[in-house]
Amino acid sequence: MADLSAFPITKRWPASDPTVIQLYSLPTPNGVKISIALEELGLAYEPHLISFDTNDQKSPEFLSLNPNGRIPALIDPNGPDGKPIGLFESGAILVYLAEKTGKLIPADASGRYEVLQWVFFQMGGIGPMFGQFGHFFKFAADKVANNSYPMERYRDETKRLLGVLEERLKGRQWLMGDEYTIADIASFPWVRGVDVFYGGRDVLELAKFPLVQDWVARAAARPASVVGLNTPKRD
Repeated sequence: MADLSAFPITKRWPASDPTVIQLYSLPTPNGVKISIALEELGLAYEPHLISFDTNDQKSPEFLSLNPNGRIPALIDPNGPDGKPIGLFESGAILVYLAEKTGKLIPADASGRYEVLQWVFFQMGGIGPMFGQFGHFFKFAADKVANNSYPMERYRDETKRLLGVLEERLKGRQWLMGDEYTIADIASFPWVRGVDVFYGGRDVLELAKFPLVQDWVARAAARPASVVGLNTPKRD
């Protein structure tokens, strides 16, 4: 049986089955990327809820695995060379899981790098910009009531990025064409989130991005997504 005692996080969130992947997360756009990928890949895992309400992500135990204090993070007891490995940053975890299984990423080098560029597009663009839009539009609207610049800036950049996705999806079912990959898993929860979580459908004029909307609907309807979008379950 795998020994996870070297990971202090397991003291606060003990593993019921230390032989399977331990996921520390919350069902946010970043968090569900990993639960969706794990479901798609058919990998056994044990989810642990990291509650923002109680600042679990700032606890010493969680910081021991991710010093940046953000979800998701995981421990794979069967990492490289059969040794346990701890990982944080959703993009890095997606790449790790895809390469571990040889799935959700093309085998050829050109295809692999094409997928990676779209993963990094999400990490560097969609995630930060959509998140800032949501912050100023939903959570800090009262703080910028007399200054529309922050919301307008991130609204416009979010719309620009949606336009990039719309163009990419012309003639494609998925970002890589017929192949569903970690590029789709990285981005679609964020696009879904600006609608269902931030309530930005009208202000972002999502109707102007029909290919993006259809793509999100297809991705969200996949059986793995239905489960992953709600994992770990909130208390």
